[in-house]
Order: sequence, then structure tokens, then C-alpha cells
Amino acid sequence: MLRVAMISVHTCPLARLGSRETGGMNVYIRELSRHLGARGVAVDVFTRRQDPDVREVVEFGPNARVIHLDAGPAKPLDKYRVLEHLPQFVHNIGRFRERAGRKYDVIHGHYWLSGPVAMSLADSWDVPLVTMFHTLGRVKNTVSRNGDEKEHSARIDIEQDTMDAADVIVAASPTDMEHMVSYYEADASRIRVIPEGVDTSIFRPYSRSVARALVGMGEEKQLLFVGRIQRLKGIDMLLKSFAILRDGWHNGPGPSLTVVGGVSASGVADLEAAERRRLEQLARELGVEAHVRFQDAVSHEELPYYYSSADVVAAPSTYESFGLVALEAMASGTPVVASKVGGLQWTVRDGETGFLVSKRSPEQFAAALGELLTDDSLRARMSEAAVKVAGEFSWDVVADRILSLYHDLMPCACAAGGLAPSFG
Repeated sequence: MLRVAMISVHTCPLARLGSRETGGMNVYIRELSRHLGARGVAVDVFTRRQDPDVREVVEFGPNARVIHLDAGPAKPLDKYRVLEHLPQFVHNIGRFRERAGRKYDVIHGHYWLSGPVAMSLADSWDVPLVTMFHTLGRVKNTVSRNGDEKEHSARIDIEQDTMDAADVIVAASPTDMEHMVSYYEADASRIRVIPEGVDTSIFRPYSRSVARALVGMGEEKQLLFVGRIQRLKGIDMLLKSFAILRDGWHNGPGPSLTVVGGVSASGVADLEAAERRRLEQLARELGVEAHVRFQDAVSHEELPYYYSSADVVAAPSTYESFGLVALEAMASGTPVVASKVGGLQWTVRDGETGFLVSKRSPEQFAAALGELLTDDSLRARMSEAAVKVAGEFSWDVVADRILSLYHDLMPCACAAGGLAPSFG
């Protein structure tokens, strides 16, 4: 049996989505692990304990489990504070491995903060290292409009070291790969482009009337944003576009906008809570407060109903390495209007499953939203196409490609059954 150690230091794949430091990466690790487990691969996901009451080992699928280990205080910490506790995390992984009597064939690290841990383990256990960054610090810094969201040099250095050390780097999109090569001079021959996936058994079209009744949306045209409440997500531009859209609306009741993400009860010092307050104030200043609903993060199981309730999903980000929200929306049969950045320009097919807006112009974004909202036949065609395109990104396809990658790293790997020799 092939045994994989997934490293996700700063966030647990089972954590509630949409809150601070949780998002598409959590979904990716959880679903990839489940689908690998179903293929006979033993997957242990090692993450830092953030709750003293959580069990050390939590199984979440056949052959897949999360291992919560101590590394500093058992509470949420700023990611840069976690750095000082990484030696303890490495030590506790070693202790767990000895107690469990388990050897691993591959280390698969996620996000920059897992880099030092993954590199240390791969070296001491003499096993291949696979890494995926999900976002890149240097790219984020080039588009960040808020100094508080700027990434420190420590992150950049770790990303560089990890790219240099990894046997294989997984890029979520061709654009993600281009960024690695241009910003970090990564070796393109060691990069594999393997997209994120979507669970089409969960994210699929539901009855719009039933979905709206479940999530409390009205009968007017509905716009939806889903994601973290950060300036990089471009929600302020979306609000300005929404105000322009409503101001020029002449097709009956004007549209409404729902913003899903974050937690309203977050502490005063929380950056996302502060950003939400800023956005709420902006909505008041723009005169659209009565038509904008800010909704705390919802469970993964509830999200499909929000997507199916919407006429259009907006993804106005300044940077996305992939753009999972756009893919989930498409799988739910909802067209997407997105910024032409990062992985969004790969997942959203301009003119087929939605529109890509190349300039950060509220007017242009509003025009694209308006075209979809006012043309029912266009929206219906794009909805049908979106479901078909999303089907190309099933988790079965993604898991098969990742498993093939693992086998390529295994000397004398057996192609069937996920079998490979155990090392170190």
C-alpha cells in the first residue's frame, strides 16, 4: 500500500470554510485525500492542533485521516507566529510515526508554511517531496493594495527554498506555473499542471425556487460572491459595479447582492472582520446597503444552494492561483463574471461559461454583469455549458493524475492497486 504524508501545518482540511485561513486549499486536501484513500492509498494529513479538545486522530474517509499535533499553544495563531513552532511540529510527527509504526513513501506539502516541515521530513526519511503552494507570496505582493496583506520576506524565502528542493511542484493552472517560473525561476521540468477538482455530486444544479427558499433569497435577480473577506478578492470593486448596475437598471426590480464569507463576530483586531466593516460602510456610501446582504461563511453542504440561487456569481479577485469558487458555481449551473487574472482565466471560458473582464474597471465589470442578468437566453446557454465544462474537473480525474505523479516518483512502482515499496 502506498503511504502518503500530507503536510498542512496552518489549517485543518476539516475546518469550517470561509473563515480566516480556510478556503479552497482545505477542500483540495480533504477531497484529494478521500479520493486517494478510495484508491487504496493510505493518507495521513498532519496539521497543527488549534483546539485543545480535538482528538489527535480523526478519520474522514477510507484510508484517510487527519493527525492533529501540538506546535505551540492549541489555539489559532498568525501564520508567521507559527514559524517558531515548526521544529516542535516536525518532532511530533516523528514521534507519531514511531508510535504508529508507519513509514511513508511520499511527502506532499501544501502552502508555504508546510515547506520547512516537508523538506526536513523528506530529507530525514529519504523520500520524494511533492509540493503545492495554492497561492504565491511574490505574486500576491505585486497586486496587494493593503499593506496589512503584504507577505513577509520569510514567506518568499521559504517558497524559493521549497521550489528548489521539491522533486515535483504541482501547479493548479498554466498561469500558476508561469508565475513560478517568472517570479521564482523554478525549473519548469519539475512542474506538473494538475487542476483542483469539484465534487459534481454535491455541486450541481438545484431547483432555483427551492434553493432560494432555503437560503432566504428573493425573487429579484441575484448576484453572489463567495470567498474570504480580503482586499485581494476585489469585493470593493464589486460593490461599485453593483451600484452602477442598479443605477442604470430598467428591467423591473433591481438585483440584489449576497456576499458569503468571513464571520461577523470576529475580534476587532481580525483583518477580515475589519475589511467586512469597511465594505459595509462602502455599501452605505454607495447607497446600496439595503440591497447587499453580508452572510457569514456557510458549510460546504450549504454552498450548492447559494450557487443555485444566484443568477450570476462574481469573482472580482486581483489574484487567484486557481479559482475554486468559479468552478463550483459552474458545476451548479451558474455563469461567472470574473477578473481576467491567474487561474480564473483558465477555469472560466470567456463567452462560453461566463465573462472575463480584463481591466479593473467597475464600469466594465458592471456591463458584463448586466449583460448576463438581462439576457435570459444567454444565461441559459452559459449555464448549460458551465455544467459540462465543470465536469472536466472531477475529483476522480484529479486523484488519478496525482496518483500517477506519485507512481512516477517511486522506483519499481506498480501501476495497479497503488502499490509501491515503503521507505525510511
